[in-house]
Amino acid sequence: MNYHKVCSANPDPIEKKPLFHFQPGSRSFSIAAMGCNFRCEFCQNWQVSQAAIDTGHISGQPIPAERIVDAAVRDGCASIAYTYTEPTIFMELCNDCGRLGKERGLANVFVSNGFMTVEAIDFAADWLNGINVDLKAFTEDYYKRLCKGRLQPVLDTIGYIANQTDIWLEITTLLVPGGNDSDDELKQLADFIVNSAGADVPWHISRFHPQYKYLDSAATPVDSLERAYEIGKSAGLRYVYLGNVPGAKSESTFCYNCGRMLIERVGYRIIANNIDNSKCPDCGTEIAGFEM
Repeated sequence: MNYHKVCSANPDPIEKKPLFHFQPGSRSFSIAAMGCNFRCEFCQNWQVSQAAIDTGHISGQPIPAERIVDAAVRDGCASIAYTYTEPTIFMELCNDCGRLGKERGLANVFVSNGFMTVEAIDFAADWLNGINVDLKAFTEDYYKRLCKGRLQPVLDTIGYIANQTDIWLEITTLLVPGGNDSDDELKQLADFIVNSAGADVPWHISRFHPQYKYLDSAATPVDSLERAYEIGKSAGLRYVYLGNVPGAKSESTFCYNCGRMLIERVGYRIIANNIDNSKCPDCGTEIAGFEM
């Protein structure tokens, strides 16, 4: 239904996905088709992810995979990102672009809610190099009430990607005040990442701003984000980042061994990258990622 209905196609910094340990400083040609298999009341991209459901109309342009890959190469992008909406709802287009892009030397990344089957992951694994999975909360109730989805399949996806594939994994949680921000829930979530995916998996904690149907909540207080950051670090995660807080020190990458600032970021912009051949230049610690 939406194979030839591309609603967005433009180059972005890879950091916008967010993917901080994947070809840092590169650009990713980002495409989307309308729709989603979740119904998140707080969706930050609701204009494209929910519009087809709200209006009954799928809009977009008929852009063939060959033209998308050509545009990515022409714009000097290092990858193609399937993002803004849920990639699995336009998986056939992702597959065609992914295979063509791989032949042209491009990497491929998903930004996904993680609600997919093992078969879908295996289908994409030949050409998919990286993924950021939204782990929206750590309770089934939250997923059921606010997303019209389920938590366990997302946890299964994270575990499978981390342990059974070579796909680089990062995780994002949008911190919603009063929804998923209790100390206990955040600790359970961080412990899950460490124990089921690994301490090297970056965790992005993003600031919520009222959107779509979830307009009665205030934006996430910065001190709540900082509290979540400390919970993640205390759980043993080596790379924890705060999103939608431009200028925060926690946007940057530090060596977990010696503390050296390795990549200094302001928003999506890299000010300095001191990583030397995927290693800290001071202590030689290997920094996990894809083409770091």
